[in-house]
Amino acid sequence: MSALAALVGLMVRTTATRGRIIGLASLGLVAVVVAGAVGASDPTDVVQTGAELIDGFGLSVLAPVVVLVFATATLGDPIEDGTLVYLWLRPVPRATLALAAALATLIVSLPLVVVPLGIAAALTGAGDGLVLGTIAASAVVVIGYTGIFVALGSWLRRALAWGIVYVLIWEGFIARASDGTARLAVRSYGRSLIAAIADVELELGTIAPATAVVVPLLVGGLGLVATTVRLRRGDVA
Repeated sequence: MSALAALVGLMVRTTATRGRIIGLASLGLVAVVVAGAVGASDPTDVVQTGAELIDGFGLSVLAPVVVLVFATATLGDPIEDGTLVYLWLRPVPRATLALAAALATLIVSLPLVVVPLGIAAALTGAGDGLVLGTIAASAVVVIGYTGIFVALGSWLRRALAWGIVYVLIWEGFIARASDGTARLAVRSYGRSLIAAIADVELELGTIAPATAVVVPLLVGGLGLVATTVRLRRGDVA
């Protein structure tokens, strides 16, 4: 087994605890239940209503919370309890540690976000456009958030608390003030993908589809660079 695969497996086992999985899966279930209610109520514009549900709950709450919990734990927990030194001293490149943390986060987070949101989109009865848009949008925002929150967990103590502040204050309020600030929020790119693919209008959802895919991927990559820089320092333990 390669060093990368071994590290990913270790991080998945230590972060994907039963309590975390059950709690966050329950959050995804909320989206499915609400979407089922929306579909049963047969709103006038089901596509618009469904898109607003995915944006307002799926991209604003479920995706960032799920990724935040796991991403900050992959390296943040070992830093907090002083055990990161055992990983840091292993003869593997620091970039490999950073990549392992990101892959472990994605392995756990993608199913917990994409699957319930895809099901929720289907249950609204809005059609294939919303389902496809939801799957694409949720996947790219998970990647973007992974880079941000893995880096946050490596650089800051109590990263979970700081991440909540980021999600609630920056992405929840400041980034919604204008088109300019919206481009500094990962959620905005997912929202724009849904708007483009499902052919609906969403608030501040005017970013070109190609940009909406590329930018979160770049953010994820920059997060790995920042994490690698942090791990190359000698004071991580």
